[in-house]
Amino acid sequence: MITRIVKLTINPAQKEDFIAVFKTNKHHILAQKGNLDVELLQDKKYPNLFFTYSHWESESDLNLYRKTEVFNKIWKETKSKFCSQPEAWSTYKIG
Repeated sequence: MITRIVKLTINPAQKEDFIAVFKTNKHHILAQKGNLDVELLQDKKYPNLFFTYSHWESESDLNLYRKTEVFNKIWKETKSKFCSQPEAWSTYKIG
């Protein structure tokens, strides 16, 4: 299993729109092959800083999702709301 962590800095004026996009599309992400969970976290100190945590059975499942129409639709809707480049990490649990 891998955990994908994505750091997103959102334009403050578009923060609520961004949250709405996530809530609207969460069930589509959860329906993807190999997706075990996905959640959106908001930083307490910097309210326009968000993190998505998604859990995947394998990296190949994540890569397949990244080629889907669902991913492209969500990415297109969120990309215009970024203040800076997103950062992403694929991680695995050690202990």
